Amino acid sequence: MPEHPESPWSVETQLVHAGRPPAQPGNPVNYPVELSSTYHAGGEVEYARDGTLGMRSLEEAVGPLEGGEAVAFASGMAAANAIVDLLPAGAVVVAAEFTYTGVALRLRELDGRGIISLRRVDIADTEAVIAALRGADALWIESPTNPMMEVADIPAISAAAHAVGALVVCDNTFATPLGQRPLDMGADMVLHSGTKAIGGHSDCLLGLAITADPERATALRLRRTLLGAAPGALECYLVLRGLRTLGLRRARSQASAQVIAERLAAHPAVTRVRYPGLLGDPGYDRCARHMSGPGFMMAIEVAGGADAAQAVAQSTRLWVHATSLGGVESLIERRRRWPAENPRVPEGLLRLSVGIEDPEDLWSDLARALDAR
Repeated sequence: MPEHPESPWSVETQLVHAGRPPAQPGNPVNYPVELSSTYHAGGEVEYARDGTLGMRSLEEAVGPLEGGEAVAFASGMAAANAIVDLLPAGAVVVAAEFTYTGVALRLRELDGRGIISLRRVDIADTEAVIAALRGADALWIESPTNPMMEVADIPAISAAAHAVGALVVCDNTFATPLGQRPLDMGADMVLHSGTKAIGGHSDCLLGLAITADPERATALRLRRTLLGAAPGALECYLVLRGLRTLGLRRARSQASAQVIAERLAAHPAVTRVRYPGLLGDPGYDRCARHMSGPGFMMAIEVAGGADAAQAVAQSTRLWVHATSLGGVESLIERRRRWPAENPRVPEGLLRLSVGIEDPEDLWSDLARALDAR
C-alpha cells in the first residue's frame, strides 16, 4: 500500500499510532474511557455530546485514512441521516438501486414525503448514472454495493455529478479506507458504518462521515448535536481499538475470500459467485483500477432458490448465521429473509462476510453445508 501524503508513514503504521495521547512521560498509551456527560466549565470540552477526547481521538485516526476530516456518530445510519439532513429541501438525489437496506428505506421514505426526489439507478452502469444526474443535487454511491457486489466507476460518475453541481456521497463500508479512498476519486463525503470492518469485533454501533471540506465537517458536527447522534465513550474506545488491527484483519480476510470465491465458482450447488476478485466478474476491471483489492465480502446464488439457500445458511457450524459484516468471525445470511430487502435481490442469494478464521476450516464447513442443502 503506498504512503498517503498526509503522513510519512504507511497506512498500516498510521492505523496503529494515530489518535493516541501525546508521547509524554506518565501519559497513557490509549485515551481512557471517560464516563462523564459534563465537564468543568472553561475547558475545551464542556458537554460530551459536543465531542470528547475519546471521540476526537477516533476522528483524528480515521480522517487521514480517507484524506479528510472525520466526524463520529452513534451509528452508520445516524451518519447517513446527518448527511441527508444537509441536503436542500426538495433535493434530487440519484442513488444506487442496491444500497444498504436502512439507507434505501430512508431515502424512499423521504421521497414519499416529498422531502427529496429520489432517482434510483444501476450504479455500475456509468452511462445510466450520468443520464440520471441531469438536474440532480446529490449522487449517493455505494461501491461495492450491498449485497450485489457491483463496482462503480467512482471517478467518472463523480466528475459527471460535479459538472451539474451535485454533491457526491460514497458509502465505503465494504471497501474500507484500505480498499479505496473515494475522496481521492472525486467524492465530497465518505460514509462508514464503523460497526463493521473498522470496529471489526461485532461489539458496538458507530458511524463515521468524512469530508475534506472544513465547512462541511463543521456542518456535520452541528447535525450530530442537533440530531442527538453522538457516539458513546465506550463505543469510541472500542472502534478505535478495532481500527488498530484493520490492516491485518483485512489482509487475512481478503486472502481467504479470494480462495473461497474461486472454490465456490466451481461448486455445482452455486449458480453464481459475485466477487470482484474473480476474473470475469463485471466489477473485476474497475476493482483492479481503483481498489487495492477485492475485499472480504461476496455473494453467492444457490441452486434451488430460497429454501436451499436458507438451508445452507442455517446448517453451517463455523460460519455464523447472522446479519452484519466485517467482524473477525465469518457471517452468512440470506438477504431476502428481510422483508425490506430490495425485491430485485435473488431469493437464493447468500451474503458472505469472510472473517479471520483458517480458510480451510471455512471452506470445509461451507462446502459441507452446500453439499447437504
